[in-house]
Formats: sequence, C-alpha cells, structure tokens
Amino acid sequence: MAVGPITNDAGCRMEARAMVQRRPGEALSLEYMPPGVPSAGEVLIRIEACGVCRTDLHVVDDELPGIVTPIVPGHEIVGRVESVGGGVEWPTAGSRVGVPWLGSTCQVCGYCRSGRENLCDAAEFTGYTRPGGFATHVVARAAYCIALPTHREAVALAPLLCAGLIGWRALRRAGDARRLGLYGFGASAHIVAQVAIAQGREVLAFTRDGDAAGQEFARSLGVGWAGSSLDDPPVPLDAAIVFAPDGSLVPRALRQLAKGGTVVCAGIHMSTIPAFDYRWLWEERSIASIANLTRDDARTFFASDESAGVVTTTRAYPLERANEALDDLRHGRIRGAAVLVP
Repeated sequence: MAVGPITNDAGCRMEARAMVQRRPGEALSLEYMPPGVPSAGEVLIRIEACGVCRTDLHVVDDELPGIVTPIVPGHEIVGRVESVGGGVEWPTAGSRVGVPWLGSTCQVCGYCRSGRENLCDAAEFTGYTRPGGFATHVVARAAYCIALPTHREAVALAPLLCAGLIGWRALRRAGDARRLGLYGFGASAHIVAQVAIAQGREVLAFTRDGDAAGQEFARSLGVGWAGSSLDDPPVPLDAAIVFAPDGSLVPRALRQLAKGGTVVCAGIHMSTIPAFDYRWLWEERSIASIANLTRDDARTFFASDESAGVVTTTRAYPLERANEALDDLRHGRIRGAAVLVP
C-alpha cells in the first residue's frame, strides 16, 4: 500500500485515501494510495458515504476470527461506479450502487445452490476479508453490488446497507410475530422498528438501564413501549430480536416470550449466554440466529414499500474522524447510525 499522493503519466494528482488498521487493536490511520484497478468481474467505486456498524467495532477490536491486517473496515457503502473490469455488464460507469457485508461467494456449494449463500464457507466479506469503505474508493465484485435509488441522500442510505438489511433478515426470521421486542435500540433497531410498525406490528424497545434519551428516541419513532432491558414489558412478546452483543439478554428476552415465541440473535458477535432453566424454553419457544445476508435480502428490502418510508437518524463524520465515530459507537453516544463522508 503506497503512502503519499499518486500522479499519472501526465503529472495529474490521483490519490485515494483510506483509514487503515495496521495491527490488531490499534487505532486507524489515514493513508494515501492508488484508487485501485478493477479486475474481471469487478468495479471501482468512488464512495459517497459509508456507515459505521457495530461489526466494524468487532473488526477493529479484534473480536472476530481470522482478521488479517492491514485492513480497511466498512461495509455500508454508497457510491458511484467509476470504471468496470472485463465481463461486467452491470453496473455501468456512473451507476449508483451499494456495497454490503457479503462481498463474494463461491456460487457452487450446496449453500449457494440452495439460496443460502450467506452460509457459504468460501464467502468474502467487505471490510473484513475484502477492502472496505472507510475510504474514498473501493473495488468490489460487480455481482454483489446493489442498485440504489438516486434521489435519496447518501448519508441517509448508508445505514440501510447493513443495519437495515440485517434488521430485515432478522424480522423475517421472527415470522409473523405481532408483538415484537427489540433489545438494543441502535442503528438496526431504529430501522427495523419503522419497518415493523409499517407492517402493522406492535413494537417494544429495550435499552440500556437508565437510558431515558434512548427510550424517548424509540417512542419518537412510533414504538408503543420503551423501557430498560431489565424491565418486564407490559405484555408477553411473540418474538424478540437481540441486537446488543450482550449474551445475558438472550435468557432475559426468552423469559418475556409468549408460548411458541422466538428470540432472534442478530449480531455477528455476542458475549457468553448464561445458563437458564429449561422451563423458559419449554412450550415451543426457540432461539435462532442469523448470519450475514443474501443478495435476495437486499433485493426484497429495497423493493419493499416499508423500506421507502424509513427515515434514518444519522450523525455524519469526515473520513479522517473514523476513530472518533467508532469510539462514540463503542460508548453508546450515537442515536441512530454514524456515517463517514469522504
């Protein structure tokens, strides 16, 4: 990775910038490099905005397996295609696209052939095993880019590329639950709450104990009840989605379920789940997890009427302040989602 501005043969300055983690656990540093050249099946994208996701925290805090540094995090990318590699019919130069967490799959294994590409053993992930979006440019696999509306602001769109898609997948895993509890009211929950309400569901929000501002934020989005994750809700839940990476919330949510209800664990990383009495699982209650996402998740989400009505609450940061954005997310200082703007 070259450091310093790059010039072409005519002497014109051609620089890309990225926030790079050189060693596990270290802060990101701003580096200059060539913008990249797409190979066959790839596109070069100039980034308009990139959301900051809790998974990015797990990457930079060295909490996921197999992290190889140097690494550029970020997988909620909104941008415009600048150039395309061989064999790419779509997207074309100038197209507005999103680049999500799922960056590539083998397309031939049993998981891929059965519509479960999110479980592919050879999958690559943006900002984890492929270069990510905490940068001005990114090279992505064309087949895994998502067509995005051109009329919406990039900062507003960025959180939908993971917080929205993972929330959408978790909501579908919750089935037709009418009373839905959301544990951890951050970027994903504030999106899925709007989608669930638009579908006619009753939504209850659980925040950190004492987070009155977070509970008021939830109510401002139409949530019917908001309280501490230590509180008992006024009614039993048909399903609960746990977005917070706190394993102790799983048995706590399980105890609030009606018969036949489901707890969906929506994070990629979670602390140890404590032991609990079987009676809380009995009567056909269940615990499920979701992993990654599929391209079909993206297609159905962005084609849905509910997604069109989602209003994302965001805080924008310049690219160079990525460490500040990560720290604010780490300590719960963000309402909604953080977004980096190159």
